[in-house]
Amino acid sequence: WFFRAALVVGAVVLFGGNAYAGECPADKVAKDSVTSGPSTPNGVTDMVIGSINLDFKSVAFKGEKFRMRQLVVQPGGVVPWHNHGERPAIIYVVKGSITEYRSTCAVPIEHKSGEVTSEYGADLSHWWKNNSSEPAVLLSSDILHDTSTDKSSM
Repeated sequence: WFFRAALVVGAVVLFGGNAYAGECPADKVAKDSVTSGPSTPNGVTDMVIGSINLDFKSVAFKGEKFRMRQLVVQPGGVVPWHNHGERPAIIYVVKGSITEYRSTCAVPIEHKSGEVTSEYGADLSHWWKNNSSEPAVLLSSDILHDTSTDKSSM
């Protein structure tokens, strides 16, 4: 299952298509629209599927790790408030739907099964909540500083 899901994520990233949806409407983009959210995860299972140490790339990647995780967010579950200034990520919604509350958007963003969203930049902080009655399954690929002990790296 994981191998097939990883292939799907790779294909979506490489070939694009209409998978990028669930973005902030252009007329709702606004800096600091949301300034905080829950500080701890709730109803979330976070499992690292695989990772690659990027030290071999160059000195610039020293201590960096490319990883892929599966997150299962139960109904009512929360991925807490966090920032992507130092940790770019791509999220693929495998199953279900989940709502994102983003610092750069004045309205909540609904992400549905089959969609991809990118998370990066010092201005981007956000949190997610599963407002549906079914679990949401997400695949997250990100670059993480390997020595990080920050629990907010969801």
